[in-house]
Amino acid sequence: MKAIWNDIVIAESDETVYLEGNHYFPIDSVKKEYLKPSDHHTTCFWKGEASYYDLVSNGQESRNAAWTYPEPSTLAAKIKDHIAFYPVVTVTR
Repeated sequence: MKAIWNDIVIAESDETVYLEGNHYFPIDSVKKEYLKPSDHHTTCFWKGEASYYDLVSNGQESRNAAWTYPEPSTLAAKIKDHIAFYPVVTVTR
């Protein structure tokens, strides 16, 4: 799978975790130079607290476009150390 934003491949992996309609990419497969930590957080009743990232490149920014669960619940343990993206990012094979 590839995650593409602004014609840039920002993540690529054959080992994504598909959950609730989203591909979660292993954190090591994501090009961190395009991620800027955000102060935004949300809580999912069964996965836990999500932390967000803004995507940045060449003066462009997409706020809170990526998220991760740093300490997911036991039920969502398989997405620990993974990042997913909102539809502003194209995820394709």
